[in-house]
Amino acid sequence: MTPLLSRLSWENIERWLQQYESLGPLPGIAAAMVESFIPVLPLVAIIVANVNAYGPIVGALLSWLGIVLGSVSVFLLARKFGGRLRGWIERKYSGSRRLIHWVETHGFTPIFVLSCFPFTPSSLVNIVSGMSRLPLHTFVTATMLGKAVMVGIVSVAGYDLEGLIRKPWKAALVAIVLVVIWLVGRKLESRYMKH
Repeated sequence: MTPLLSRLSWENIERWLQQYESLGPLPGIAAAMVESFIPVLPLVAIIVANVNAYGPIVGALLSWLGIVLGSVSVFLLARKFGGRLRGWIERKYSGSRRLIHWVETHGFTPIFVLSCFPFTPSSLVNIVSGMSRLPLHTFVTATMLGKAVMVGIVSVAGYDLEGLIRKPWKAALVAIVLVVIWLVGRKLESRYMKH
């Protein structure tokens, strides 16, 4: 099942969305939301399919809404049931205590930066954040803003794939934004590793 899900292309997802277009925006939101619970699903393909099925603005908005709802749902589940799991993880993996403490003390920035990347293991971020003592409003704000950046970048790149090929400056701009976000993330990571 996992290899099948991970090989889904945006064309397959777009066909699925069109098949259920009578349900309005629900399939677009649901597809993005489910990825939070099944991380092997290709999030980038889901966003590109939404943008191509619903249009650039509505598709990006539906993707963002589904991703945020899914992330907050996973966070709340981890918050509710993660107490015992946190103790076990901290005993089993000594470095996890530092990671959870780092999220608790620096919560907004690392969650925001990690949320900006399309290939970040967001389920892990959501679970660790839920197991920490990070306030819900901090997590929600950082996730909403970070996922908005990520969805915006993927939507621009995915809506006009042909334009990216014909106009290399667009591809270069997307690459520069991703590199800047990656550098900020690396700086935060190195700061964490020192402390």
